[in-house]
Amino acid sequence: MFRPSHESLLVQNAEVDRLELPRIQDDDELEALKASGALQPIIAGETLRFDPRLDPSRRYCRPWTRDFVQDIAQAYYHRFHEQIQVNSAVRTVKVQKKLRRHNRNAAPAEGDTASSHLAGLTVDLQRRGMTQEQVHWMEHYLFYMKALGLVEPEEERHQWVFHIMVSGRYADWRETQDIIPMERPEPATVMADAASAH
Repeated sequence: MFRPSHESLLVQNAEVDRLELPRIQDDDELEALKASGALQPIIAGETLRFDPRLDPSRRYCRPWTRDFVQDIAQAYYHRFHEQIQVNSAVRTVKVQKKLRRHNRNAAPAEGDTASSHLAGLTVDLQRRGMTQEQVHWMEHYLFYMKALGLVEPEEERHQWVFHIMVSGRYADWRETQDIIPMERPEPATVMADAASAH
């Protein structure tokens, strides 16, 4: 449904530029963004796991991307009682160049079609191993979010992942939604979550 394309890469980079985000060059820049809170850790748990090959230092993304991942993982778990797996999140230019040497289908590290992983906006969620019903559920969820201008997804055939760039607009949209797909959490939990967000 979401075929990778030159146009999609342009859309992803337009959002990076709109938000005036840097393409993270190396580990020093990556660590500085973590320290400032500009990049937030994705937390594994009941609804979410990582590909064990993903370096723990790169299990980070922008705050609104982290919220999106938590939201889709929660909704998916509520529907299928299975975890979503994160295969990739933030990358540096240095890592992307190395990836390009091994995978010619990987996006460039520079230019107007550079990988949006370099700005921390993007995650790859594993598609391999999903049933047809699960893939369709993901496609419908992403189709709705794309229609609202909140994500730019691609279904990568070589890596068998959903590559999802999350717009900075997701944060504002999320504030207007009741998107918890099960019982509301206790007020104390909501207050704690709100406090930790500031």
